Amino acid sequence: MDLPQPLGATEALHIHALDGSRGSRSAISRVLPEETAVAMVYDGTSHAVMMASPADIRDFATGFSLSEGIVTDIAQIASCEIVAHDQGIEARLWLTEDRAEALAARRRTLAGPVGCGLCGIDSLDQVARPLPDLRKAGPVLTAGQIAAATQSLRAWQRMHDQCRAVHAAGFLLPGRGVILAREDVGRHNALDKLIGAMARQGLDAGQGAFVLTSRVSVEMVQKCAMAGCAMLVAVSAPTLHALRLAEGAGVTLAALARGADFDLFSHPERMKAEVSDVA
Repeated sequence: MDLPQPLGATEALHIHALDGSRGSRSAISRVLPEETAVAMVYDGTSHAVMMASPADIRDFATGFSLSEGIVTDIAQIASCEIVAHDQGIEARLWLTEDRAEALAARRRTLAGPVGCGLCGIDSLDQVARPLPDLRKAGPVLTAGQIAAATQSLRAWQRMHDQCRAVHAAGFLLPGRGVILAREDVGRHNALDKLIGAMARQGLDAGQGAFVLTSRVSVEMVQKCAMAGCAMLVAVSAPTLHALRLAEGAGVTLAALARGADFDLFSHPERMKAEVSDVA
């Protein structure tokens, strides 16, 4: 199992813990996650700047490019160079000519904190961007496979175990559990890194489900659909807008998945029940 832990993603600090009930203070060590500014630079022009964990940046750049529709295939990224600066990290991507022209037509700049989602877009029209129709795609999972998804993801959350301050996104393949995952201080970033890692490894998102440690916002559903993944499992609830998008795009949304229990919010036809429904 590949559990990447790049240098600089976390740091141990010596601090003081106060016990209010006993009125005592003790020296302890806490591990905190690093976050840094990451700029997505296409063909020499900065397109987006986000705060992210300084790990798996090539996966991040690839996944962001795919989930934002900047490219539709990894082959449209002619080259990618990761350059570190004192102020942050640049992911310098050069696109094939057709995608460079398409990007120029819809240029936008994002600049915001972790989890900002849709900040920085040029117009409200971009919020309602068209998504692929996935109603005829995706696998059928059992209730047991969905219920076990978040626990399967836990084995991949090395940074979370150290600092309890990062999100994770994993890929659940029926019959095998979670086979790949990525972590980041931002939930959107974690999913982008996963999408990028899968594209670089040739994994088909349509064969399984994404598993998230976060709530389900509009952009999480958009990224899922753009990646061609028709099933999304999350530990927290969706927003109403995100649910409407999932319904329209044909995405099965299983949320509030903690232990054996979860709620099916959309397209339940992809779940093969193992027990009779209870009224």
